[in-house]
Amino acid sequence: MNPGPAGRPYPRTYTLCGPDGEPYDSSAPGTLGGHRRGRLYGRLDCPSALRAVARGPYATHRVFFPDEGTAVAAGYRPCAVCLPAQYARWKADPESTGTP
Repeated sequence: MNPGPAGRPYPRTYTLCGPDGEPYDSSAPGTLGGHRRGRLYGRLDCPSALRAVARGPYATHRVFFPDEGTAVAAGYRPCAVCLPAQYARWKADPESTGTP
């Protein structure tokens, strides 16, 4: 934590994406990451997302979610690489979780 006034630490805040797709501040970090332009979400350790982040501009469109339900409510679909079971369900019925 960064030191604040009188040497007291500021609490860490994280910007998460809510079910309405709008950002909000949270004291807890997100459990899933997403890509705003691609409208997809996945695990924070997703190899595909980590490669994209390393290449560069992907990070400017990165969003974070507290949980899967919030990501789905915001209109995001599961990642085929790190969430294959959820992706298969979405692929079979795109209206059930997120958008095609």
